Amino acid sequence: MRRLVLLAPLLLAACGTARGPRPEDGAGGWSCVPYARARTGLALRGDAWEWWEAAAGRHARGRAPRPGSVLVLMRTSRLPQGHVAVVSRVVSAREIRVDHANWASGRAKGREARDQPVLDVSPGNDWSLVRVWYPRINDYGATAWPAYGFIHQAVA
Repeated sequence: MRRLVLLAPLLLAACGTARGPRPEDGAGGWSCVPYARARTGLALRGDAWEWWEAAAGRHARGRAPRPGSVLVLMRTSRLPQGHVAVVSRVVSAREIRVDHANWASGRAKGREARDQPVLDVSPGNDWSLVRVWYPRINDYGATAWPAYGFIHQAVA
């Protein structure tokens, strides 16, 4: 019980932290950074929002999604560490599916979510603003999240 109390602040940490819980820690959940790193093999460090700059010169980056690429959300007041998600498939020019962790709240916080819809709602159709599916409400959230773009597996 004492261990659970000590781990509680980690479970409540924002999704983008590189320091969050991982399943092998016994905490029962992931944060998005170690999850994306494990899924893609990208050797990037830092909070989720830091991945965009960390990838410069190391990996191709762009505005068009590809399966296996990492969508990087900017940090905001509601998302202070940003967020990263792995593109599982491209549905259309304005819709993708992602696999990610720790996007939900409550009992689902820290859990993996697979094949979750993400919509491009940017005025220029450039994936700079997205809406993300929330399984808990079975719909897209009301917030539009600013995005840097996609980090691709290819080396720059």
